Amino acid sequence: MRGALAALAAGALALSPAAPPDAVPAAAPRGGPPVPREFTELRAVDPTILQEMRYATEHTFVGGPVDGYREPVCLLTRPAARALHRAQARLLRRGLSLKVYDCYRPQRAVDHFVRWAKDPADERMKAEFHPRVDKSRLFADGYVAERSGHSRGSTVDVTLVRLPAAPTRPYVPGEPLVDCAAPREERFPDDSVDMGTGFDCFDTLSHTDDPRVRGTARANRDLLRGVLAAEGFVNLPEEWWHFTYRPEEFPDTFFDFPVEALRWRPAPGSAP
Repeated sequence: MRGALAALAAGALALSPAAPPDAVPAAAPRGGPPVPREFTELRAVDPTILQEMRYATEHTFVGGPVDGYREPVCLLTRPAARALHRAQARLLRRGLSLKVYDCYRPQRAVDHFVRWAKDPADERMKAEFHPRVDKSRLFADGYVAERSGHSRGSTVDVTLVRLPAAPTRPYVPGEPLVDCAAPREERFPDDSVDMGTGFDCFDTLSHTDDPRVRGTARANRDLLRGVLAAEGFVNLPEEWWHFTYRPEEFPDTFFDFPVEALRWRPAPGSAP
């Protein structure tokens, strides 16, 4: 097992040599403007990082797929993707892997969250994602905002998974919901290690340093934060899963191109 993990790490390290700026391709999503050439698919930089792109699925706090998520693919700025790759190489040696839930998030997705938060009648997913928070408090308490750092392309929602990753079943719309802050064995099955809550849990227990989180879950949160901090990521204190790579490539720009696999074409002025 240790030898296999070392081989995986070594292979991953060879996947992302720095490309000269004039050789970096731009991408054009179907029916949309070119994606800035500073963006890449995470799988192109490190295919060993697990991806569960939650907002392209039915299992979200809005009760279904989120606007702008055409395909379950992680897009990030290249520096952020390379930093995740470096963190992954360290974790593989410990029998662990990163798993991303969300990466770049278009503004149209954020707008979807805002519309949902302003609709008091839609509480389909309350029992799982915000059982103790009334929707009227989502803006004031900081759970939903009209802008998201994810739209700048260097922020990722991420957890740890012990290898080999256990298979997980898909969410079935309409199935009974379980509190996201319930014990791990009671929550919706996720191959993540125990982090004390599920992903997207609108609860103060999701605060990274909440003193009620102890034992294994505390150690797991500290490990995730420590490994990512060593590669330049800064954690959002209110969400154990939320990390932003700094310095950001686009600190003041909120993009709205859709999330889908990139269709590569040469950058202007580069060789075809």
